[in-house]
Amino acid sequence: MSARNARDSRRRATALQLVPLLVAFWLVISGHYTPLLLILGAFSVVLVVWVVLRMAVIDEESLPLRLVPRLPRYLLWLGGQILLSALTVVRLVWSPRRRPRPVVGTMPTTGLSDMSKVVYANSITLTPGTLSVSFREEDIEVHSIHQEGLTELEGGAMLDRVTRLEAR
Repeated sequence: MSARNARDSRRRATALQLVPLLVAFWLVISGHYTPLLLILGAFSVVLVVWVVLRMAVIDEESLPLRLVPRLPRYLLWLGGQILLSALTVVRLVWSPRRRPRPVVGTMPTTGLSDMSKVVYANSITLTPGTLSVSFREEDIEVHSIHQEGLTELEGGAMLDRVTRLEAR
């Protein structure tokens, strides 16, 4: 099988994964389940999938369904990290003895896919006290309100979680 045929085959498989999503979306949005509307809905789903295939606008990265089974666990962990970081920032701001001491550092992203790099950078930004400032090919520049935030990121727990999220 040539590289083009393999790519087209993957694109078709990815586009076919759209079918249940489009059907569910149409059923929820429509709210009407008469035979005529169900037929028109099925026709619209087929038409959308055909247009998507014809325009070649979908690939594995644009529809990352493989992440769905691991996503809830990651989001729960990220929510916990956001809460813990928020409490740390509140303690830092309200404590008369502790002063914010902003630092800037870089977090390596070598070996991550483009999608994982984006998830990693956004996860850093969502965590209170840290902000992804610059996004480059090999690393992410991070601003932290205190050294502990940067040290925690350098520990690699978030990077490990992002890597596991996309593990195949």
